[in-house]
Amino acid sequence: MRILILGGTRFLGRAVARLAVAQGHDVTCAARGVSGVVPTGARFVPVDRDDPEALVPFASAGFDAVVDVTRQVSHARHALAALADHVGHWSFVSTISVYADNTTPGQTAADAPLLSPAPPDVDAPVGPDHRWYGECKVSIERLVRELRGARPSFICRAGLIVGAEDPSDRFPYWVRRLARGGEVLAPGRPTDRVQFVDVADLADWLLHAADSRLAGTYDGIGPAMSRADLLTGVAAGLGATDARLTWIDQDFLSAHDVREWSGERALPLWVRLPEWAGLMDRDARPALDAGLTVRQLSDTVRATASWMTARPDDVRQGGLDPADEAALLKEWQAVRNA
Repeated sequence: MRILILGGTRFLGRAVARLAVAQGHDVTCAARGVSGVVPTGARFVPVDRDDPEALVPFASAGFDAVVDVTRQVSHARHALAALADHVGHWSFVSTISVYADNTTPGQTAADAPLLSPAPPDVDAPVGPDHRWYGECKVSIERLVRELRGARPSFICRAGLIVGAEDPSDRFPYWVRRLARGGEVLAPGRPTDRVQFVDVADLADWLLHAADSRLAGTYDGIGPAMSRADLLTGVAAGLGATDARLTWIDQDFLSAHDVREWSGERALPLWVRLPEWAGLMDRDARPALDAGLTVRQLSDTVRATASWMTARPDDVRQGGLDPADEAALLKEWQAVRNA
């Protein structure tokens, strides 16, 4: 296939480009080029997607498929206006952040309620909390359906993406922490659910979708697992035999200003329950039935650890620092023994 990736210089887009080259496809990446470089073997064409005409020259290039990961509504509109009628298959990587209900476990793309589209004056997420992120993705999904019409389009609502070149601190924190071993602060309960997808598996599914002309809307997510299985699986993948998990109640953590999900003084991949019980416990069966294949957790762990070792300056250093973690563990034990 001749594949046009709108992006291709960072994380998922770069993983798609790398795998597509490895599979023998002809790959062009159109991007600004400020976030990184495209993989060896892919063709890079600099474009400014703020320019409505930037992608018009690609319309006559005979691409079989387009993969777009944008979160900016105008960028999606420009791309579709230029190319929607000229390519065989269109993949848009959306997000599970489009959902309005994050409380109910077991939902699918077919039955979960959505947020409203972004207001007309909002073109992209804003601020450090990425306000309007989900709403902008809803708006872009609507544009894809409207402007592609009956032509095959694949809307992939990605969940938490992990693996090599992960720009977040969420999965890498646990790889780093469990590799260090010793007593590890584990948030919540062992049975709490966690869910993610390896970037390489998601890239493979996007290429499968293009090749098979898969159409429709799916959650791009692997099966949920317990937090105990996640943390023990990460430790096992690292060979960290001396890591010992101490489970700490969520109310204790909140009372001691430990933050959720990601960032400074946070415990990544932890969210309060039941308020967020559906965020990492979606039904993955539709995606698996549509061709998503999921590798072993140990493979994801080793790929992430290898990248972290090779490119330490690229790894985001979020989460709890060792001193904070040790103080919390000590206070928790004092409460338990009182």
